[in-house]
Amino acid sequence: MQQNTCINSEYLSCLEACQICAVDCEVCLSAMAGVESHNDCPICCYECIESCLQCVRAMARSSKFTKLYCELCAEICEWCADQCAQHDMDHCKKCAESCRRCATECRNVLN
Repeated sequence: MQQNTCINSEYLSCLEACQICAVDCEVCLSAMAGVESHNDCPICCYECIESCLQCVRAMARSSKFTKLYCELCAEICEWCADQCAQHDMDHCKKCAESCRRCATECRNVLN
């Protein structure tokens, strides 16, 4: 398969992290549906999915607002990681880990 060379190569690791994070948050959101939570999980997962996907779209089109989207995405991912990390379930732990990686990659785009 030929790699799309139209996407800014500086975004590739962030794109991957955002996509993985969106999937892991979707899994967590689904698993937490109907489960009582003492914090903002799974609501944070929904917010995180939306911000990750918007960030991916911005990077794909080389939007002049990419850094702003990445900054917001990092903030939302950090919040979601903090919320999900408070739970003992494997899906929450995996979600928190993906969110932290995504936040780091989004912050790298800002530099």
